[in-house]
Amino acid sequence: MTRIAFIGVGNMGAGMAANQAKAGHEVTAFDLSPVALAKAVEAGCSASNSVASAVAGAEVVITMLPAGKHVREVYGAEVLANAAPGGLLIDCSTIDVDSARAVAEQAKAAGFRFADAPVSGGIMAADAGTLAFMVGCEEADFADVEAALTPMARVVLRAGEAGAGQAAKICNNMLLGVSMLGVCESFALAEKLGLDAERFFDIASKSSGQCWSLTNYCPWPGPVPAAPSNRGYEGGFLTALMLKDLKLSQAAAAKVGASTPMGAQAGALYALFDGLGHGGKDFSAVLQLLRGKLDELS
Repeated sequence: MTRIAFIGVGNMGAGMAANQAKAGHEVTAFDLSPVALAKAVEAGCSASNSVASAVAGAEVVITMLPAGKHVREVYGAEVLANAAPGGLLIDCSTIDVDSARAVAEQAKAAGFRFADAPVSGGIMAADAGTLAFMVGCEEADFADVEAALTPMARVVLRAGEAGAGQAAKICNNMLLGVSMLGVCESFALAEKLGLDAERFFDIASKSSGQCWSLTNYCPWPGPVPAAPSNRGYEGGFLTALMLKDLKLSQAAAAKVGASTPMGAQAGALYALFDGLGHGGKDFSAVLQLLRGKLDELS
């Protein structure tokens, strides 16, 4: 049994912390939301009233926070000063590469092992313990990082040194955001051309247009029963989070001089959808915007 401090048990962190508890670990959770913290307790975690008390004595600290500034603040002001010396620190937030590298340097200087390990899979995968982790850490630390993440994971992949996990995450999610828009546009066009949606799915899923956004996460209700499109686009990967990741990708692209026109266009469309009040819907719900049927979104 490992003593784990889990900081941030919101939409994603809740399922992740619960799966650590299910694996038999001693999990102490902290969140600014009393409601989120109460749910973590129901899932088998114990509650702490501060980050400092949560990380004290923990062998592993896992954080799932909103943005880079929060990661910098929490580690700089509370985790590094109160965690057990030599402990393993893993940040699963999706943040900018520079923040990940800065915190890694601070952690190493303070005698800690650190990994940036953002996730792919959304809320359903967090609850099911089937997330994909993209890890940036020293090679010598990866075995311990993988072991710590396994109760929450389908796969744990090392991308490289510090910051590489975040780089992999924003590149992957830019690809995902762009591909989903292509799938949504294709369904919207097929509908206008009088092509049955189920028949189009059957053909495209076995042809050159096949991709994860189509066959695993179909935005049209029906063909993929587990997809959020069959639950009113609730759960899954929120549009607001996809927009956050696309903004990170575009900021990174601008900094290094990379050309990402499709990523930029995707970000603009998700920003429009979010601005219309649908940031809380799964990102595949943008199909309804393209169909001109926003009124069907409750």
